[in-house]
Amino acid sequence: MTSTPLRTLKAINHLDALESHAIFILREVVAECERPVLLFSGGKDSAVLLHLAVKAFAPQQLPFPVMHVDTGQNFPEVLAYRDAAVRRLSARLVVASVQDSIDQGKVVDPGPLGSRNRLQTVTLLDAITEHAFDAAFGGARRDEDKARAKERVLSFRDAFGQWDPRQQRPELWQLYQGKVNPGEHLRAFPLSDWTELDIWQYIEREEMELPSIYFAHEREVVLRDAMWLAVGPFVEPRPNETVQVRTVRYRTVGDANCTGAVDSHARTVREIIHEIAIANVSERGATRADDKFSETAMEDRKREGYF
Repeated sequence: MTSTPLRTLKAINHLDALESHAIFILREVVAECERPVLLFSGGKDSAVLLHLAVKAFAPQQLPFPVMHVDTGQNFPEVLAYRDAAVRRLSARLVVASVQDSIDQGKVVDPGPLGSRNRLQTVTLLDAITEHAFDAAFGGARRDEDKARAKERVLSFRDAFGQWDPRQQRPELWQLYQGKVNPGEHLRAFPLSDWTELDIWQYIEREEMELPSIYFAHEREVVLRDAMWLAVGPFVEPRPNETVQVRTVRYRTVGDANCTGAVDSHARTVREIIHEIAIANVSERGATRADDKFSETAMEDRKREGYF
């Protein structure tokens, strides 16, 4: 009697495991909730999240719309990428405008050179209410900020959109309780366990396209608050600042007037991976002025209803 050789199982690497878990979360939330939406800024994390959502529900189209909270102070390269991605997928795009919130008197206009980043919360909550969304997928990762490190994968918000850490549900053994109680909605973060390095390795493996500002290029910048800010419609040089042309790239995407570039010659995904592998500061800690507003800036905004 001859024995049948055991079939060799394909080795599963860490990217396969992260992808599988993220797709599981996406499907669980869609199965539990009636009107989910995916928050899409055009940045690398939301691009990976959108890519995973397409994989999770293929071959059918996305079973939920994509929403961008638009401050009106975006990099044009990112808006072009957003629109191209939505067209390619034939997805429904919902644009929630901070300018509309300003026009309606719900938030105060900070002026042409002031940051609108902190105003997004009101616009986001209004859009969730208007469209009756009961779940919103976001691309937040725990390694980005200490406030996000304590975040659950499913983050429940009360009737006012606020986050209370004491009211969050346990998530033992990756088992999730996705039932949304009346008056609540949830934010789901399928990329919670990913790192910045994981994101870039996955982008390389999947051969994904990204906005061009993620790769090294020459740009006019000024040094402000220890960050290189791009000179343009939302950043004007101050009397004591000198405009320089430097080779830079962006590690994260936010408003043009509060997102700093980093000196870099990394023009390919492989070169960026080598660069990130030796970085000792998270991308938000290194390049986002909105997170330097105070020691608890991110947590304060989360309690108010931020992403």
